[in-house]
Amino acid sequence: MLSVVITAWNEEKDIARALSSVKKLADEIVVVVDEATTDRTAQVAKKLGAKVFSHPHAGIVEPMRNFSISKATGDWILLLDADEEISASLAKKIKELIKDPSADYYRLPRKNIIFDKWITSDHWWPDYVYRLFRRGAVTWEDTVHSIPVTYGQGRDLPAQEELSLVHHNYSTVSEYLEQIDRYTKVSLPATFAPSDLVIKPIGEFLSQYFARRGYTQGLHGLALAGLQMFSEFVRYLKAWQSRDFVQTEFGSQDLTAQLKNKAREYRWWKSPPWLRPWL
Repeated sequence: MLSVVITAWNEEKDIARALSSVKKLADEIVVVVDEATTDRTAQVAKKLGAKVFSHPHAGIVEPMRNFSISKATGDWILLLDADEEISASLAKKIKELIKDPSADYYRLPRKNIIFDKWITSDHWWPDYVYRLFRRGAVTWEDTVHSIPVTYGQGRDLPAQEELSLVHHNYSTVSEYLEQIDRYTKVSLPATFAPSDLVIKPIGEFLSQYFARRGYTQGLHGLALAGLQMFSEFVRYLKAWQSRDFVQTEFGSQDLTAQLKNKAREYRWWKSPPWLRPWL
């Protein structure tokens, strides 16, 4: 028996698509709605035949996942977010896997659609996620973006589009900014120094754009690298805020020194590979 479990927070516009994609696959559908939800997510899910439960607002999805799994009765669990959907080809593959399993849990490749484009740079594809597992084989820590605790043997599905979980991620810049504000509230850095406001965001941009090949995505890649850079800037601003905006000297000379350091890193990325060991 396969239970499909979906967690949702203000997902009235997406929940029907997610439910429709698993209707023929699931023996049971469980939807857990965050109590802070203000739209009709729960009503839509009930109308479409799901078992609906509520969960106290936590600001992050991980506690909801553990709770939602506890409400399912199937031997196998397929875990979704409300803005995800299962393709017909992936549904067929899942049926085959649970009929004759070779593992206790499977990681699925995820196809992220951001600003109307499938993003295929390294940060976003294949973006493996732990979503199909035997009951008890996967649990989450109650911290943001925690790596699941797994039991037994695991396997990855091939990184092929037809086997990917489709994630309708960010459709507007405003959604991305709202997510930045939400996640940076619960993922503050353990330490803070004034230079972090310079080196951490720039380092994130260089990593996203060069190391993770954001440049292959055209303007989308530049935009996402910039947004990730801004996210790091906000994280460290909030770390400073958590220390009551402690006054620390940081002048133009300090800024210049940090920018020169990052300029060297930028030149390293722009240099031919054969020249990099000498830079």
